[in-house]
This record gives sequence, structure tokens and C-alpha cells, in this order.
Amino acid sequence: MIPVESSIVGRPAKIQGHHLERWAIDYIRQSHPQQVQRHRESAQVQAQLQERALAWGWPAERIRVLDGDQGRSGTSAAGRDDFAWLLSEIALGHVGLVLCFQINRLAREDEDCCRLIKVCAAFDTLLADQDGLYHPHDFNDRMILTIKGFMGGFELHQLQQRMQAGRLNRCRRGEWVGQPPPGYVVGADSKLQLDPDEQAQQVVRRVLERFAALGSLSGVARDLRQQGIALPWRPISGPHRGALQWRRPHRETLRQLVRNPAYAGAYTWGRYATDPRRVRPGRRGSGRVRREPQDCPVFLRDNHAAYITWEQYQSNLRRLEQHRRHGPVPGPSRATVAVLAGLVVCGECGCRMQTHYTRTLRYVCQRQALDYAAPPCQSLAGAALEQLVRDQVLEVVTPAGLELSRRAAQEFQRERAVLDRQWRLRLERAVQDVDRAFRQYNAVEPENRLVARTLERAWEEALLAQRSLEEEYRRFQRAQPVHLSPAEHAQIEAVARDLPALWQAATTSVLQKRQVVRLLLQRVVVWATASSQEVRVQLHWTGGTVTEHQLRRAVRSWEQIADAQQVWERVQSWQAAGWTSQRMAEALNAAGHRTPRDRPFTAASVRQLVTRGGPRRSPAATPSGHRKPPSPGPATTR
Repeated sequence: MIPVESSIVGRPAKIQGHHLERWAIDYIRQSHPQQVQRHRESAQVQAQLQERALAWGWPAERIRVLDGDQGRSGTSAAGRDDFAWLLSEIALGHVGLVLCFQINRLAREDEDCCRLIKVCAAFDTLLADQDGLYHPHDFNDRMILTIKGFMGGFELHQLQQRMQAGRLNRCRRGEWVGQPPPGYVVGADSKLQLDPDEQAQQVVRRVLERFAALGSLSGVARDLRQQGIALPWRPISGPHRGALQWRRPHRETLRQLVRNPAYAGAYTWGRYATDPRRVRPGRRGSGRVRREPQDCPVFLRDNHAAYITWEQYQSNLRRLEQHRRHGPVPGPSRATVAVLAGLVVCGECGCRMQTHYTRTLRYVCQRQALDYAAPPCQSLAGAALEQLVRDQVLEVVTPAGLELSRRAAQEFQRERAVLDRQWRLRLERAVQDVDRAFRQYNAVEPENRLVARTLERAWEEALLAQRSLEEEYRRFQRAQPVHLSPAEHAQIEAVARDLPALWQAATTSVLQKRQVVRLLLQRVVVWATASSQEVRVQLHWTGGTVTEHQLRRAVRSWEQIADAQQVWERVQSWQAAGWTSQRMAEALNAAGHRTPRDRPFTAASVRQLVTRGGPRRSPAATPSGHRKPPSPGPATTR
């Protein structure tokens, strides 16, 4: 080892001529981006090490500075491109000297540090830090380098331990650490408090209320976009630190807002942990697993003011988890034409059935086919199933129609009042912006025209924004007044007396029908056997009641109809008696028989049945899936 003072006097004996013919690399690294921004002196001190290489005899053109790993941790070699390039160049014999401020600047992990020392020893590469010059091939120097590498890892452990202990002690007192969630600020006691801005509070409450009503993040995002509502945000750093800003709603931001237990008044620390089995090399942040709030190292219930109750928060979490599952739980409500989309469950395998839109709506269970390449379980046309559910829902809702109309009127007025409150808060903020711009313009010296023109332009822009907002608010008031008129009340009561007509009205959207169904039903379980026209349906109502129903569905062939043989025998007897096709069709319809497509018989359908020779006893499809040609039958009747 060569002391720092002796290295300036002359060239150390460890540096040979072949070392000077190769590169001298000055490796610069700081662990965190904040260190790169705020501690620039450290980077300058590391960069000055190249002067030592010049003093030891390296020409300036053979000295290279590597600073591409700035802001990256040394705990892993993954993601550090300059470190990987340095190892490869050493292995190729292109590097004669590696300079760094400390050995742990090269690597914090013992494994990476030892591998670097071994590679330098194998290819005769020198290492130097602030303390001196080392030749890894020498036993004493290698021992010192190894001890320094171990000490770097030990030092990192101690630093992390002290930092975590101090942070944990603050968290146990319920003091917030880091960025407060939207709608909150950190108070004088270092705990969360409701944002003093009333508009920010109203926006957060609306997001949580709309998710509880819609159950879908996409629905909440559409609602915010239609109403022109932005999300509040207060940055904790930068030139606008602590200032209230407004950002366009993003789906992931809404997800984090709904999932955050802070809005239920609970304080948690350590919600995310790292699972070593899931860590992917080179993927920063991989292996993170989310803990339940009750399983966190720190969990304090009712620590600060809440926007929702703990029970409502748990309900929101369950609805979020249901969106990711394929089991017998309802899926999210999407903008489709199927009223029961996401509610229909296969009775055979217990998975949700998907909606297919071809010429008609169909519910198909193909989860096993998608996941395990197994044959699809079952499928059925959706029209008959939705008609059954519609009849049952209207039968339940109709007796309470007047009470529902009263509640609907109250809900309409409450929703309009909330939206009106949002508009008035936005107008109040616009007026404040105009007043602030006017005060700034009025305070400038008249002769300072350069500044005065800029402030005057800002004042005019604020006035224009206020005027535009007032016009939009007036249009909103004309379209959606806060209070319902007597005519609207009478219309709601009239519609409540005739709910089937309301259900079939063109103004009633599929989304509104789906919301009504989801309030009453938890799921719809179906058993649709491929060889039968009969479908068994179980309706699981909210509250635990289960009702069973039977329905007839449209099928592809006569063999799937239970009374097909009876129909054929009657047709044969009537044909022998000389009946016409039209007379036979009328007699079959009077007896309650239906075609495979679940339609009334016509003369053409009777002639088709006679042509094919009645229902076949063998399956109507070959193993390859192609339909067999019809067998010859008796002559076609008139």
C-alpha cells in the first residue's frame, strides 16, 4: 500500500510500463438521484482522482471517466452499465488502473466486490482509492481490499439500520413520512390533516362516493372527465412546494386513492415488502408484495381525520379484488350491451362466463379453454336469460316503485347539489385568481412598462378564464338545475307506477339497467346442458336468498328438444290423415310446442322437419365438427 503523500513524489513501484499502456479508469458513482442533485461536491472530489493518474504517468488521452452510474445503488451490479463495461474491459486486458474514492463506491455487495478483486488480480489491473494504491495479485493488498469490501457492506447495513430505526420510531407515533395523499396535508404535529382547501376535500369525497356507487375505476374516470373535475396535488419539493395544483385524473392514481387506508383514518407503515423469490435481476422494484393494512409493522386505527369509514374502505378493497378474479364473483360493470355482463357464472366449473357478440348475444364459459386448453364448458344465447332476469327483477321492484321514486328524486337532487357545489368552488377560485392578478398589476410602478405589460396580460387571461367558466356554469344550471321542478316530480312518480315501460324505454341505457340488477343480484348461475333445450338458473339475491328457475333456450338441432319425438309422431299421424303444413303448424302452436330456435311453428318449419325425416337418434355432428347430410325422408307435404 502506498500512502497518499508518497504518491505525489514519484511513480510507485507497483506501476509498471505495461500498466501505463492501458486505460486508467476513474469510476464515479452516487447512490441516489437526490445525492446527485444536492451533493455535487462528492462527484467533483471523485472526478479529481484523475489528477493522481496524471501524476503517476498516465497520459491524459489514456484516462477515462465513467459517470454513467450516477444515482444508482451499489448493492447490485444489475442496472449499472458502466460497472458491467468496466468488468468486461478488465477481462479483455484493456485497463491498467481503476480509481475510485472508496472501494465501496465500486460495489456494496461482498459478492460483487470480491468478483471485481479477483478479475483485477487475474488480469494484472491496479486499484486505487483515497488511501493508496493496491495490486490485487499481492496477498497483503488483496486482503486489505477484501476487508474494505466487507466493511463497505457492514457500513451500509449500519446506515440502513439507523435510518430505519429513526423512521420506525416516528411511524409508531403516527407521524406521516413522505408525500401525503391527495386531500391531506401534514399538520404541525406531523400527522395528516384534511386539506384546508374545501374544493380539494370535495373532489376526494366525490371520487370515493362514485366508486362506491359505480364499483369501477373506469366509470369514476369517465364521470370526472364528463364533469371536468381534476384531482388535487401538492408537491413536496421544487419551486411550487406545498402549492395546490390540479391534474387530470389517471386510472392508476384513482386506484391508489381508493386502495389507500389513510382515507379511512388508518395509519400504516410497511405496506410493501420485498420477496427475494420474486426479484428479477435488472428490474428495479421487482419482487414487491403488498401487505394487508392489519399485517403491516405499524397499523394505527383512527389516527387522523377520515373521508370514509373503515367498513366502506374494506368494501372498496373487495370490489377492487373482484375485478382481477375469474371465479364465481361478479366482474366489473363495463359499457357493453349485455345487462348481465360480469354476473353470469358457469354452474359446471364455477367461473365467470364471457359475453360474445356475433349476430346475437351469447354467454360462453371458456375459462378452462383459455387457461388449460380444455373444451369449453357450456354456452347459451343471452336473450332468454336476460328476459328471465328482467321479469324477476321487475317483479321484486314493482311493489316498492313509489318508495323508489321518492328516493330517486332525493338522490337526483343530492347529486345535482354536489355538482353545483363543485362549480361554485371552481368559480370562487377563478375570482381569487383574477383578484391576485389585479393586485400584482396595480402594485407595479407605472413607468416599468416591461413588467406592467406582462402583468396586464396575465390579468386579462384570468378575466377571460373567469368569464368562460361562468358561461359554462350557466349552461350547466340550465341543463341540470339544483332542484327538481313539480313536473319532474310528477314524471318520476308516473314512471314508478309503470316500471316495465321504463325498463323498455329508449331513454333507459344498458348501464342504468345493469346498475339496478347489480343492486339486487350477486350472481346468476346457469346449467345449460348441450343435449337439452332446458336451462336451469339460480338467482343469488343480495341478502342471501337463492331462487331457482327454468327456461327454454334456442338450440341448433331437433335432438336437443325434449318433446321432439312427440312432435314428430304427431306430424306423421297428421300427414297420414292428409293435413296441410299450415294446419299442422297451427295445431303444434296451440299445443305449446316450439321449434329448436324457440319460435312458433310455420308451414315452412313443418315442411323442413318432414324433409329431414324427423329427429335423429344419433348425434347430429361428426367428431370433426361437420354436420352430417340429412337422410332422405318422405315426400314433402303441401
